[in-house]
Amino acid sequence: MLRLFQTNRIRVVQELEGDWDFEPIGSGDQLPASYRYRMPVPGCWEMHPQFSTYRGRGVYRSKVTVSRKGAIRLVFKGVSHTAHVYWDGRLLGRHYNAYTPFTFVLPEVEAGEHEIAVLVDNSFHEESALHIPNDYYSYGGIIRPAAVEEIADLFIERMAFTPLYTEEGWSGRIDVVLRNTSEERRNARLHGKLGEWDVPFAEGVIVPPDATSKVSVTVPFPQAAAWSASEPQLYALEAQLFTEDGNSVLDDLIERVGFRTVSTEGGQLKVNSEPVVLKGFNRHEDHPLCGAAIPYPLMVQDMELMLDMGANAVRTSHYPNDERFLDLCDERGIFVWEENHARGLSLKDMQHPLFERQCEDCNREMVEAHINHPSIIIWAILNECASDTVEGREMYRKQFEQIRSMDTSRPLSFASHHRERELCFDLADIVSVNLYPLWYGEEDPYELCLQARKWADDAGGKDKPMIMSEFGADGFYGYRDPSRVKGTEERQADIIKANLEAYRSLPFLSGMLIWQFCDCRVTEANGWLLTRAGTQNSKGVVDRYRRPKLAYSVVKAYFV
Repeated sequence: MLRLFQTNRIRVVQELEGDWDFEPIGSGDQLPASYRYRMPVPGCWEMHPQFSTYRGRGVYRSKVTVSRKGAIRLVFKGVSHTAHVYWDGRLLGRHYNAYTPFTFVLPEVEAGEHEIAVLVDNSFHEESALHIPNDYYSYGGIIRPAAVEEIADLFIERMAFTPLYTEEGWSGRIDVVLRNTSEERRNARLHGKLGEWDVPFAEGVIVPPDATSKVSVTVPFPQAAAWSASEPQLYALEAQLFTEDGNSVLDDLIERVGFRTVSTEGGQLKVNSEPVVLKGFNRHEDHPLCGAAIPYPLMVQDMELMLDMGANAVRTSHYPNDERFLDLCDERGIFVWEENHARGLSLKDMQHPLFERQCEDCNREMVEAHINHPSIIIWAILNECASDTVEGREMYRKQFEQIRSMDTSRPLSFASHHRERELCFDLADIVSVNLYPLWYGEEDPYELCLQARKWADDAGGKDKPMIMSEFGADGFYGYRDPSRVKGTEERQADIIKANLEAYRSLPFLSGMLIWQFCDCRVTEANGWLLTRAGTQNSKGVVDRYRRPKLAYSVVKAYFV
């Protein structure tokens, strides 16, 4: 299942879910002569008993049948973390980063059976600036859905919707990117609908050979209903591409969108001009039964548990999430802070020769793929990186500028742990801080939050909304003891209660996001900063199997 709704009526889409051949390999790019194993796609190879701790390279192989001669597009929603994709033994290209989608277009493919092979690498190597030993686990495998699409040589590559609100009511800017894979100029016509309303595109569209063209239109929708947490109204936005004479349809694409605005005026986070306070969790895509390849029923379980505790928000720590989970957030009215993939990087890490390019790619792929989700109300970058340095500040500035050039409808933020040393709050629209009072220190949560507000004001964040983006404590599931020592479920519940009690009483806060929803697997120390008991971060309010800890009822008492 690629999405939670139908994305095409005309384009032929064949999902590649199921067992693929698999073979671990060493160095080099030579494809194996034989394959000894079978692996599910989507899936993580760590779920196989012989690869539970495997970090390295492996090749996935499958057969696919194309029904007619013509162009195809291979779609991968996420491969962890580096993919070399082959078609009938020919290398098509390479993609880096587990958490963003990518495609390859083949302009001329014969009908019949073909072979797809994907060389996957999850090792920590010199060409990886973002996937490094960290406080979460970089799984291996084709971790998100994949598909092969039979397309026309002129097709709809993507579509973006930006809701707008004025005194006259709702309108929307619609951008449709068309791609021409042929060697000739193509003329076509574009028809569109949003819900029950027609979208009047220009009469004719011209796309140069082997190029893309963007068609843009702003259309009033005065009768549209707003998307909100209480009423998450969604509409189907459909574009159809026709031949120049309008007699034959070439392609189509359906997105799902909502009408809502996000602003930070008056020092408050506002949705549809109404102040909101985010109450929720940081959540890793991690589960002991499936690793990072979380199937839909387990996504729903996560969602229902968070809703049961009264949450209205989730932060996709620390990478773009599976689109199906974002679809769920759209449907259930859950606000989303989505961020790029970079966590805890030092200045030396950020000076890696590939860091800037890999972040730029991640930012672009994140925004282009997820811009239509009304649930996403904040874009964020570079969690706990070197924002306390002059050199790091320049990198934050560049990345904020890049995202603003793609989408101006959402505020930008980043999570800082640098306290009074922070240098980048003036660059963000929302100031966000990661602090762990009563866990890593004995500071009072209320007093520390007041101090954090002053640090932010002095560092260029004055009159901006503020979010407590991380706070929490370890609690080892089942370790209950009247001593309430660190690590007990009781101590974790006490610390979270003290934090929530303080933050609920501070009117300048626009959000409080607990670290974290569920326990997660981490990289085994091997030189990394911390050694985690059981190689897992145990600050979850539920454990890895989603069994509630004592803190669950505490959160529910303050969130509901």
